[in-house]
Amino acid sequence: MANYIETLGACEYDNLIAGNTIPTHTVTGTIASGQGKLARGTVLALSTGTSGTNKLVILGTTAGGNETLTAYGILCDEVDATSADAVGEIYVTGQFNTNQLIVKAEYTMTTADVQALRDGGIYIENSVTLPESEDAD
Repeated sequence: MANYIETLGACEYDNLIAGNTIPTHTVTGTIASGQGKLARGTVLALSTGTSGTNKLVILGTTAGGNETLTAYGILCDEVDATSADAVGEIYVTGQFNTNQLIVKAEYTMTTADVQALRDGGIYIENSVTLPESEDAD
């Protein structure tokens, strides 16, 4: 007898996206080498200025020389930029849960960072994550 009920895959909800009132849009961006393995939800800054690279780095990276780092977007999927530049998909608009965002260790997002993201179309919200019930099916 044929098996008509079969699980082909699964989608786990990670609570990164906080709503759909603001449309979610993405662009492709180049992430500078040396950033390591980046997880979904990593906030990225754009490196510009006379010594900038026009590439993306983890928000909280220290700017060098005449470089300016401005909060730009949020990484959609995991990317490995350990030894070479990597291309990744970046959210540039939408609503996101502040509790799921990742920045450089020991760095806290500033009001200026949040404003730069908002100016680009990203809205940061403080969403509450409920613990999973142990008896849920």
